Amino acid sequence: MINIIDAFSMDEKKEKDPSEIIMAAIYSLNTHQFSDLMNSVSSEFRRHDHHLCSLLRSSTRFPLTLLHLQTISLHHKALLIARYLLSTLTHLTHFLETSPSSSSSLKLNLRDLDAALLLMLLCEVHQQAPQALQGSPAEWHIVLNDYVVRSRLLTLAGLGVSSSAVLTPYVDLTIKCRRFLDAVGCGDEMVREVAASVAAVVVLPSVEIGGCGGVECVICREEIREGREMCGLPCEHLFHWMCVVPWLKKRNTCPCCRFQLPTDDVFGEIQRLWGILITKNGMNSVKI
Repeated sequence: MINIIDAFSMDEKKEKDPSEIIMAAIYSLNTHQFSDLMNSVSSEFRRHDHHLCSLLRSSTRFPLTLLHLQTISLHHKALLIARYLLSTLTHLTHFLETSPSSSSSLKLNLRDLDAALLLMLLCEVHQQAPQALQGSPAEWHIVLNDYVVRSRLLTLAGLGVSSSAVLTPYVDLTIKCRRFLDAVGCGDEMVREVAASVAAVVVLPSVEIGGCGGVECVICREEIREGREMCGLPCEHLFHWMCVVPWLKKRNTCPCCRFQLPTDDVFGEIQRLWGILITKNGMNSVKI
């Protein structure tokens, strides 16, 4: 278990200044969007803090959750962190997307939220005070309760503090989750092809074609005929429905410009939302 915890605090090597990428994207929001984001982040912090405190106070949930963490595989632990990371990225990118969307199938259930919060707390304690977890797992309950009471409760509650006091640890946690996934070898999971989510495909509009002047569907290479209904992607590229639906069952990208649609794959959705932050950061750099 401790070897897994060590991965959470490893240095980031694959991304340059990820915190700057995230903060630049956040500060590109207008005042109303930023206020809504902060309300959302603060609410999520309080909810997860209360959930964690409830877990630590419970004489039944805590040992069951700890046993669960000790028995599941490394891949399952990584999936817990990935789902938590996805929830933070969803909050951070909600106001950056032109058509924000999320999939309920990617959300953590209560048991997995217990496991993810406890795993991240163990990682945090091990990073700050490695000797604290040298005892038996039976002693960890007291250690973790003491740690939360002394150093975590007021910070995570986000009450009576500035927006930066809430936002900074939220961004730091997002980066730590990303580092954890890279450290345990999940980086490749975020660059493979994945299918577009069914929900994203269902809401794609039909566009009736007027005069096209030789424009073709790039999938089948046939000319788009006037009067035919085509599928319009958010990037405004058009395709035959019978061509693009099979395409989107295998990959969530536009055949023309590689625009990414939402996906039900956890790692694929993380990659898509991270790409939104990077793109927004690049746009801000151009403006400056």
